[in-house]
Amino acid sequence: MRQSSAAEGVGAQVLVVTARLILAAVFGRALVLKLINPVGIAAYIASAGFPAPTILLWLAIAFELALVLGLLTGFYFRTACIAASIYVLFLAFAFHGPGRWVDPREFDQFVSHFPFIAGLMFATLYGPGDIMVAVPTAGKRKGLPA
Repeated sequence: MRQSSAAEGVGAQVLVVTARLILAAVFGRALVLKLINPVGIAAYIASAGFPAPTILLWLAIAFELALVLGLLTGFYFRTACIAASIYVLFLAFAFHGPGRWVDPREFDQFVSHFPFIAGLMFATLYGPGDIMVAVPTAGKRKGLPA
């Protein structure tokens, strides 16, 4: 079996950080769009048949902010990726699901969510890599004196 070199390790970390930045950017863009046009987004939420669209809008903003922070810092990274996967799947069905496929563009929008979910699943499996923001932990840390 071939051993990996230090350069491959650095290259892998660059790829992982790049992937994290891309994932965070997608949610960051969605977050900014919600903040720029909250009335329009609330109307879109209402058009999908959801009650209390303004409340749901602000919950989505808070959730997407938490996802961006988790993806960027690596804090609760796998949990953030799992939550994001479920959220993206929900969005696919809620806003572009089978009831809207009369318009072929809606089916395309629906399907476009799945590669993103696949990327989040890979991120869940492989984790945030070695570059993370240090977060204090309660109690003892493994390998450190009490």
